[in-house]
Amino acid sequence: MSKEPVLDMHGKPYNRTLLVLVLLVGTFCTVLNQTLLTTALPTLMKEFDVSASSVQWLTTGFLLVNGIMIPISAWLINKFSSKMLYMTAMTVFLLGTIICYTAPSFSFLLAGRLVQAAGVGVSMPLLQTIMLSIFPPEKRGSAMGTAGIVIGLAPALGPTLSGWIIDSYSWRQLFGMIIPIVLFVLLLAAFLMKSVIQLSNPSIDIFSAILSTIGFGSLLYGFSNVGDKGWGSPLVLGFLLVGALVIALFARRQLHLEHPFLELRVFSSPTFTIAAILSGVTNMAMVGAEMVLPLYIQNIRGESAFHSGLMLLPGAVIMGMMMPITGRIFDKIGARQLAITGMFILTVATLPFAFLTSTTPIIYIVVLYAIRMFGISMVMMPVTTSGMNALPMNLISHGTAVNNTFRQIASSIGTAVLISVLTNVTKSNLPTDALKATSPLAYKDQAIDATLSGYHGAFFVAVIFGVLGFLITFFLKKKESDIPTLGGAASK
Repeated sequence: MSKEPVLDMHGKPYNRTLLVLVLLVGTFCTVLNQTLLTTALPTLMKEFDVSASSVQWLTTGFLLVNGIMIPISAWLINKFSSKMLYMTAMTVFLLGTIICYTAPSFSFLLAGRLVQAAGVGVSMPLLQTIMLSIFPPEKRGSAMGTAGIVIGLAPALGPTLSGWIIDSYSWRQLFGMIIPIVLFVLLLAAFLMKSVIQLSNPSIDIFSAILSTIGFGSLLYGFSNVGDKGWGSPLVLGFLLVGALVIALFARRQLHLEHPFLELRVFSSPTFTIAAILSGVTNMAMVGAEMVLPLYIQNIRGESAFHSGLMLLPGAVIMGMMMPITGRIFDKIGARQLAITGMFILTVATLPFAFLTSTTPIIYIVVLYAIRMFGISMVMMPVTTSGMNALPMNLISHGTAVNNTFRQIASSIGTAVLISVLTNVTKSNLPTDALKATSPLAYKDQAIDATLSGYHGAFFVAVIFGVLGFLITFFLKKKESDIPTLGGAASK
């Protein structure tokens, strides 16, 4: 094997390992923020005297802006040098974090979260695009497996870390602890980050940017409100309809532009399309269950938010440890066998959750959840990398943006479906108010049974997601060499 120096876009050698390290540390901080406030919301409601629906915007608003920025990231990555873009994204994120840390009111805190999300919506796709650009196809599995530590582990650690900080310190430390790390990352980036992505200097199509923002924003907002308002709500249906129509207009425009804002022709690669769909279905199975299980642990078992996060921690750690390993296996055997095995494990390990009782041993839940995450680690990054390897280098940034947007929407759909099933099944099985007056103890027992029925229904839907994903895995190509690339083999 030759040990030729790695060159940036200007033909100058650079240290790839140090560049990747800076990327991973910075992106870990940004992605961690997606779930960092999960267990802090009750504390913030008391601190700022706001309602549950208002405080939820700290999470909903973050995900909305994040989802809106991801499609825009493809244009930014091709327009500006990767070093400048990364440092700008991290600076925007730092500014948002400082606003949150010093927030004198809820409005300032929310504004800070939205600024943070704008930085995250660029830094995460940029990480994946850089990793796919600086490593050859035969090493991308290992590279994306390493990136998977950040993308998979950071959001899973958020609730546990949040609970511990809230119990031990002020809520402001959720943001205060991140500030010095991001400052250090920016200092390192000034010296170690290099511009490694060839630029095409695309012009901005303002109308496409507006359509993208309205379309994806409306769709994500609609799904985020299903849990509270239900599928029949005029607000939910209105936003979903507007989102779908505007995204259709956006897609039509992209397919007719000579230099599209977001290149949707990546879907003309069957390998990329199957990988994107499978990645989305996997996310639906993962994120939806991640939302429902802590509710069961807190509402049925009476555990604190911190302890519910702690119970999910072993699964998050296992997934983080497995990502690089499954990446190396992918480089040797491709995605198909990994994905088939992983989706089978995920589906089988999800099924027992559909039979949880109020006395199910906690260790049983912890172990099963860890097995689920083990299965997910065999699917997520290998399948994503398989899809990206089918694209030429000039479409990598577009493929990353499309894949991440697809996954974000799938996560929203998965969460909306599972929470609505949980709510509707619980309501339909609740005892009558008359029983509450005549026999309070019987009412309580039946109410618990009704709530458990809701969790059973939600997890049965998660099993259906798993089965659907398992069936899709059989459409993956057997070997990486069997994959026809879009527009010829990827260069470099």
